[in-house]
Amino acid sequence: MKPARVQAAETPGDGLAAPLVIAAVIVAALYFGREILIPIAIAVLLSFVIGPLVALLRKLRLGRIPSVGVAVLLLLAVVAGLGGLIGMQVADLSTGLPRYQRTIAQKAENLKAGPLGDLAGYLRSINHQIQQAGAPEQKPEQKPDPGKRAPPPAVKNPDKPVLVEMRDREPSPVELAEKVLAPVVSPLATLGIVFVVLIFILVQREDLRDRMIRLVGSSDLHRTTVAMDDAARRLSRFFLVQLGLNAGFGLTIGIGLWLIGVPNPILWGIFTALMRFVPYIGAFLSALLPLMLAAAVDPGWNMVLATAALFIVLEPLVGQFIEPLVYGHSTGLSPFAVLVSALFWTWLWGPVGLLLSTPLTVCLVVLGRHVDKLEFLDVLFGDRPALTPVENFYQRMLADDPDEAQELAEAILAQCSLSSYYDEVALKGLQLAATDARRGVLTESQLERIRVGIAELIEDLADRDDVAPATRPTLAGRLLSGRQDEEVPCEAAPAVPDAPAPDQLPEEWTREGAVLCVAGRGPLDEAASMMLAQLLAKHGFGTRVVPFEAVSRAEIGSLDAAAARMICISYLEISGTPAHLRYLVQRVRRRAPEAQVLVGLWPADDAVLSDPGARESLGADHYAVSLREGVEACLEAVRDVPAAGPPPSPDVAPPAAARPAPEPAGAEA
Repeated sequence: MKPARVQAAETPGDGLAAPLVIAAVIVAALYFGREILIPIAIAVLLSFVIGPLVALLRKLRLGRIPSVGVAVLLLLAVVAGLGGLIGMQVADLSTGLPRYQRTIAQKAENLKAGPLGDLAGYLRSINHQIQQAGAPEQKPEQKPDPGKRAPPPAVKNPDKPVLVEMRDREPSPVELAEKVLAPVVSPLATLGIVFVVLIFILVQREDLRDRMIRLVGSSDLHRTTVAMDDAARRLSRFFLVQLGLNAGFGLTIGIGLWLIGVPNPILWGIFTALMRFVPYIGAFLSALLPLMLAAAVDPGWNMVLATAALFIVLEPLVGQFIEPLVYGHSTGLSPFAVLVSALFWTWLWGPVGLLLSTPLTVCLVVLGRHVDKLEFLDVLFGDRPALTPVENFYQRMLADDPDEAQELAEAILAQCSLSSYYDEVALKGLQLAATDARRGVLTESQLERIRVGIAELIEDLADRDDVAPATRPTLAGRLLSGRQDEEVPCEAAPAVPDAPAPDQLPEEWTREGAVLCVAGRGPLDEAASMMLAQLLAKHGFGTRVVPFEAVSRAEIGSLDAAAARMICISYLEISGTPAHLRYLVQRVRRRAPEAQVLVGLWPADDAVLSDPGARESLGADHYAVSLREGVEACLEAVRDVPAAGPPPSPDVAPPAAARPAPEPAGAEA
């Protein structure tokens, strides 16, 4: 007999071990292979920068290789020009160092003679007194007898060796050249590797793209191609716009320092433009050296104060207003992602990793946005909200946080009408809650908390008109508010041609209770009825919300429906054969025979709406799948009132679809 194969039980950590091992291997490879990977990464990123230039030259029928050559030579000329300019500025700065040293020494002397000197002397006196208080008492020294001759001084250590000074020999020209060129050879070698790799990437761009598609997955060419195009577009836009903004900022700083009188303003303008590529600390470092030089040049403090004011004014202006207005979140990264990526890549690759942290993380986020297995990268580091507005609404209500829910509502209402917000966010959030309640995962206290939160939110929005905003907020306004509400479909307020204005409605439609908003039997249907009643009231209708208990078989006789012209029944969640809904329609028809009946089944995909037979069996006059349709149905009913004939006589039998059928003995209330 073959031995039985025993399967080991999987522990909870087995599924996590493999991803952790893979992540550790990737991080180790990035760390130990940084000497090779850093030039390749720089070349890849530069290919996105000059890629549009190569494409433009190819459109001019210059050919692939000549286009790449011209673009690379132009980039090399820019780099060489900047390097030479920086070298000349540094050499010019070094000639004035002795003079700057004397100015700093004079300032130090002035500070010592001023209040700082008094403070330092005061601290030294305190230290001296503390030392005297802690020192042991010393006996007074005995005075020497003048009659005695002092003994000759004793010679200590007569055998002490003589000190010999050792001097190194003068270095040869070869050794001197090696010592001078050694710090320069490594960056030049890295630069050469970058340009060689860049040329190959630009020449074989299509071939590399095909290989990447094959690696990621050729089964879905559309998604992979979209991912590649999205990555190229995002990185090109980010680099070009940031390069333009940083160059403009450096030019402004250079002109300002030249007007102030700080030496070598060209050097500090270039330095400031480069340091702005470093997230968070780049702005501070770019201002530190000009401030130190200004303190060394001017014997007073006017130049230092003017330089500090220049950076203090320009940096917040560019960072907080101009940058969000121009490109905002074009990188697709959240602030948390920028911080974590800066720390991670700096730990791996040092200062170069700090410069490359943002674009490298952009590549990961774009891949996560289009590759299913890497979706967690987009969730962790992307700038898109982790929850949709509907999920956010439900989560805020479930967490008993109505203030945050109202803040989200205010942000959405800045772009959409109130009915759009109720239909696209609030109603769908209530449907999630109703589904959870039907599954039994919500406790009674949680349901009560949601009901109270919805009621408070509706009350807070009572002063909002159901109109679309005249102007939408600018890109900077949306970015500075931290909200991204483009996922909410925004439509205009409900409008029916030839419908009367709110102040022109017939009197019978403006009385209280002219429209009865009846709640279904669900735990949250009354909240939907409250929303519909509020929207109808904003259009001039007289409304009243009726709970489900008031239309039950036991209480329907006491319902005040004398002024009712329309009865709107709201259901958030209904499944199966809605027998109880049919009997509810029959009860309200018997109580208010002259009123029209509207059934609002807010889950638009419900089977009742797609089944003509089921709809006919309900016997309602109107059906709606959104609050907007409910308001429009009421407006159409008002518009058709003059053309409508007198109400049918009680002796005339109603149509078959509207004729109430006898309720069976076992019907639900």
